[in-house]
Amino acid sequence: MKKLMIGNEAIARGAYEAGVTVATAYPGTPSTEIISNLASYDDVYAEWSPNEKVAMEVGAGASIGGARTLVAMKHVGVNVAADPLYTFAYTGVNGGLVLISADDPGMHSSQNEQDNRGYGRFAKLLVIEPSDSQEAKDFTALAFELSEEYDTPVMLRVTTRLSHSQTMVELGERAQIDLKEYKKNAAKFVMLPGYARARHVEVEKRLLKLKEYAETTPLNRIEWGERSLGIICSGVAYQYVKEVLPQASVLKLGMVNPLPQQLIASFAAGVDRLVVVEELEPVIEEQVKSWGIKVEGKEIFTLLGEYSPEMIQERLGDGKVPQAYGLDQEIPPRPPLLCAGCPHRGVFHTLSKMKLHVMGDIGCYTLGALSPLDGMDSCICMGASIGTAMGMEKGQGEVFASKIVAVIGDSTFVHSGITPLIDVVYNKGTSTVLILDNDTTAMTGHQDHPATGKTVSSTPTHKLDIEGLVKAIGINNVRVVDPLQLDQLESALKEELERREPSVIIAKRPCVLIDKNPVKTKYIVDNELCKGCKLCIKIGCTGVSFIDETKKAVMTSNCVGCGLCPQVCKFDAIIKVEG
Repeated sequence: MKKLMIGNEAIARGAYEAGVTVATAYPGTPSTEIISNLASYDDVYAEWSPNEKVAMEVGAGASIGGARTLVAMKHVGVNVAADPLYTFAYTGVNGGLVLISADDPGMHSSQNEQDNRGYGRFAKLLVIEPSDSQEAKDFTALAFELSEEYDTPVMLRVTTRLSHSQTMVELGERAQIDLKEYKKNAAKFVMLPGYARARHVEVEKRLLKLKEYAETTPLNRIEWGERSLGIICSGVAYQYVKEVLPQASVLKLGMVNPLPQQLIASFAAGVDRLVVVEELEPVIEEQVKSWGIKVEGKEIFTLLGEYSPEMIQERLGDGKVPQAYGLDQEIPPRPPLLCAGCPHRGVFHTLSKMKLHVMGDIGCYTLGALSPLDGMDSCICMGASIGTAMGMEKGQGEVFASKIVAVIGDSTFVHSGITPLIDVVYNKGTSTVLILDNDTTAMTGHQDHPATGKTVSSTPTHKLDIEGLVKAIGINNVRVVDPLQLDQLESALKEELERREPSVIIAKRPCVLIDKNPVKTKYIVDNELCKGCKLCIKIGCTGVSFIDETKKAVMTSNCVGCGLCPQVCKFDAIIKVEG
């Protein structure tokens, strides 16, 4: 049976067919759909973990216990999981463990575009990389076999383009894989220095075996064509090369760490010109050059962003981009915006109005940094807002501190905001922290988390009490406000910023896209009262627009009746009507 699948769906299917029984993840684009799909299989325990480090640790425990386990995350999530990952590379596995790293060339939804093939080299992991959905399924299944054969966690590296592109996949049956027997083995799994030194020896032995395997595995293959040009590539770049230069000789690498040195040398000897086509870092190119093989790469191609057939055609073809690749006309820019009725909008309007220094975080609310709200000063990584606010306070002094606010979402707070809040209390900071609680992990597609009271399969579970948790940490000044009530929000901010001790304001209202009791109120603009001041459109909502011809505002069909724009109108021109 064949089915059209995106890469993430195919990865989930491959894990299912390989007999996986445990799957963990923290949601993050472009990896999110992997666990969402695995959760639909009855034979698999799947969970949204509080963060990627926990996901990796739960995965390691399941593997040690003998279960085949998949752990999934986006590329920056591997940074969070790196501590247990590096050590688990030393211990090795019992049941096979595969880590999915979903990289994001082009930064479609990320704060950087790091190349996680580097983790494979640093941690000395086997890294494989599929180039379409069929390979995504097949390579995932194979990865579990390789994990157990070579006693190592395996990284399956994908990118946004593969994760979200569809190709046909031949489905198979689920393998009946028994749990591996668990035997206590402190020398293998307890990484005291004495044991770890011995395990490092095993890691180096394993790497030598993997290098031998790389030379003969069908994951790596030569496709001979014209010998004037030979191209080394992997992943989605392979598809672009085959589309644009079908006549060229190609060495397709499905295993990108360790590399097959002898196979590459043989391929290089068989072509007149050798080029590496790889997105982001010159991981393959630099290794090939270190072996004394003449090769071109980043002097032709960029270190930045995604590649495309057009780019391959321009740099290696005749320079003429076929019309089929282009568009008849330019697509107009579509800057990202908070949804109409989003509870975050009022927060950033107020923060901007009060001219506060706002240390931001990762989530939908990061869009509050953009015009016209312009309500954020910094955004570094998950959970960084509270720590950077603390650092700015300590660096600038008390006077400056009264203008600093940290903003963090509910899911992000659970992910990595609790620890820095403890730091604020412990080290006598005075930071004011705004937790934007919209009852979901909205940015990646409305996944649940510990404070929603539901698991990945939507079954009820204990609901983390954020307010109670914050108080338990030692925050004495905690209040809950409605972020769509601007006067209430501004008053709370003013009072808490005047305190010389830490405080937390929880701005609580469900995401407008999941709210089961949406506002039914409707609004219109009274043209007689409207002065054309444009204050209403400065909140950046698509529910209200400005007509240049009439110099008047008008409500659009996008309006959900949240009541924000009437609060900013100084002329009472936006009037409530019956729904």
